[in-house]
Amino acid sequence: MIGTDRLPPVLARARAGLMLAVQAGLAAGLAWWIAHDLFERPMPFFAPIAAVITLGSSVGQRLRRTSELVIGVAAGIGLGDGIILLIGAGPLQIGLIVLLAVLLATAAGGGAALIVQSASSAVLVATLTSTTGQPWTRFFDALVGGGIALVVMTVLLPLNPLTVVQRAADPALRAFTGGLHDAARALAAADHDALQAALERLRAAESTFAAFRTAIDAARENVAFAPARWRARGALAQYVEGAPHVTYALRNVRVLLRRALVALQDREPVPAVLPESIRHLGDAVELLRHEWDRGVEPSAARERALRAVAESGRAYQEGVGYSGGVVVAQTRTAVGDLLRATGVEHSEATRQVREAIGWSGRPHQARRRRGRSGA
Repeated sequence: MIGTDRLPPVLARARAGLMLAVQAGLAAGLAWWIAHDLFERPMPFFAPIAAVITLGSSVGQRLRRTSELVIGVAAGIGLGDGIILLIGAGPLQIGLIVLLAVLLATAAGGGAALIVQSASSAVLVATLTSTTGQPWTRFFDALVGGGIALVVMTVLLPLNPLTVVQRAADPALRAFTGGLHDAARALAAADHDALQAALERLRAAESTFAAFRTAIDAARENVAFAPARWRARGALAQYVEGAPHVTYALRNVRVLLRRALVALQDREPVPAVLPESIRHLGDAVELLRHEWDRGVEPSAARERALRAVAESGRAYQEGVGYSGGVVVAQTRTAVGDLLRATGVEHSEATRQVREAIGWSGRPHQARRRRGRSGA
């Protein structure tokens, strides 16, 4: 029995999966009805199977990958049917079916989803069905089921693309924030190992950012094909336009941390405001996550990002070594990326960064590394 303290998380998870459950139920029922009643297939059980597999495997995926799933399921079922009709069923036949299904999917240039679904669908035919029936009828059932799934997920009952993107953005931005805060603490303590761990954490965050970008691409297609979700286009704009710049910021921060590691190794001076600058940068990413989630103007994220670059400018004036100067420069670049992510134009972002660091009236050639040591 579930305790009362566990009920809210359970309900939250159930609510998150409700739309997918409704989609799957609707698609399965429609697939069976169309194959059985309209096309007069006596037992078209592969139609609802294909519909459920397609929906369950395509959440947050682009239309191309979802179409690959449909083709993979249908091709695996058709291939399994054909081989069993020709040479019967058995362990050797199952092995041959899987081998050919994987080869076919690979030769077609499909991704992992197509390969896995082709092979697993072929195994399903070979192990759970009899050899009776007309050739290729189950292949047709699978096409019907997959096609119905595509219609349900894009036209009849599409997922809210904004929700899908927010769920993908949250872990990516949390990982970015956490890595920056870890790095700030490690640099303040001159802890090389902790700083290396923070860098590794940000490298690992690349996978969550890849999922974030995939979700954005899928959401853009979802909005384009689903009239019921056209109203979400405005709210999605912040994510769609800002995600590339946040990704650039992540890459620049990784460069920043590599140079910070060198600064520690070379025992360069590290002013206290330099790790503070990195901490403010992490705060800016966290504020951006909250403001994007609420759909409001990310003004607080901008303010904190500019504070980060201002603190790095103070560190530059107090005195840093060569690698410390690179850290300051990369902070400027990362802050510029974050400003772009909040909707600031490139030229304006550059102006705001230079103003915050105290270089608004200085030409590039007039900058001098005053107060620096260990150069």
